[in-house]
Amino acid sequence: MAGAPPSYCFVAFPPCSKDGLVVFGKNSARPRDEVQEVVYFAAADHDPGSKVECTYIEIEQVPKTHAVVLSRPSWLWGAEMGANEHGVCVANEAVVTREPASESEALLGMDLVRLGLERGATAKEALDVIVALLEEHGQGGNYYEDGSSCHTFQSAFLIVDRSEAWILETSGKYWAAEKITEGVKCICNQLSLTTKIDAEHPELRNYVRSQGWWNGDSDFNFSEVFSLADDHLACCSGRESLEKQGGDVSAQAMIDVLRDKDSGVCVDSESFLTTASIVSVLPQDPSFPCVHYFTGTPDPSRSVFKPFIFVDDVKSVPKVQSPSFGNDDPAKKIPRFQEKPDRRHELYKAHEWARSLLENDQDKGQKLMRIMLDLEKQGLEAMEDILTRTEVLDPAEVVDLFYDCVDTELKFFK
Repeated sequence: MAGAPPSYCFVAFPPCSKDGLVVFGKNSARPRDEVQEVVYFAAADHDPGSKVECTYIEIEQVPKTHAVVLSRPSWLWGAEMGANEHGVCVANEAVVTREPASESEALLGMDLVRLGLERGATAKEALDVIVALLEEHGQGGNYYEDGSSCHTFQSAFLIVDRSEAWILETSGKYWAAEKITEGVKCICNQLSLTTKIDAEHPELRNYVRSQGWWNGDSDFNFSEVFSLADDHLACCSGRESLEKQGGDVSAQAMIDVLRDKDSGVCVDSESFLTTASIVSVLPQDPSFPCVHYFTGTPDPSRSVFKPFIFVDDVKSVPKVQSPSFGNDDPAKKIPRFQEKPDRRHELYKAHEWARSLLENDQDKGQKLMRIMLDLEKQGLEAMEDILTRTEVLDPAEVVDLFYDCVDTELKFFK
């Protein structure tokens, strides 16, 4: 399997987004047959000296972790994208730089997504967590569930909260970051930072000078210094669509962009597929809740975006969680990935049936899609009502929200 296809992340701030909202979105392009699950972990306190087992390595745990909701390839510990209870969203992009990524097992970029969310109450805190862990543990290991070949990448991140976003790009332990507070920004599977750098590894410039990649006389351009010579693809597909909204970027507008196959934002190729998607709406007014929409299924053009809101005692949704194989999981045994178990969850299996119907019986398939999109529209309208009402949200109103949406989707499929 060659390099990863463009897997797009977006954020829109006022004045490009509507009603004082920050709107975040990502399509996760991964191997076609990979299953993503949607999982929730409550906030937790941890004993001093305790450890946390990430995908490949064990690291020190912190005293307290925040509640998180994650969309993740079901064989690993981390996540492609997710959010926490404080309105922080993080998404990961695999990138290739002139410095080869390490095959040695360390933290994956996807582990760093989860760690940033569990430990950071703001976008900047999450960034600080990620770069500190990079410095201490490094990044490396197989990005795919593939026993025949090791696919390694460096990592880029889009880290967003109610007031700002950070684009963080890394190569090994070295990194640079740009702060965003307005307009529309897109990142994909290539470096995008140029000369506007608002934070960086303290030894970054000395390191690249020592490698002969920068002479110290010209402006320091992160992408030019770290990109491979032939890696100059345009990475703005979909951004123009959002910018054309003229101050009206909403959850629906972001969903529409993520569904766009003509632009390449929605990947559907022989090897790769958009295996899951997320859209998050973060009101800049902290008295309103953040709303996170997950598909939990492949191909957003054939999937339903279902809302999730953080409240205490959120109901677990096993129907979007893959089977657990414990210590018998081939991803945990050495050598890894010698087998590939069936990781499909109940919603994924139902979605496979619906996809087959769409391909083999167009009339019935289109009718089903109309029903599903109407279900999605009802959810979007209900969430818009929550974000515009004056009274405080009653947690009991949304404690079963994501569970009920998944359950309703499954009933329609059946």
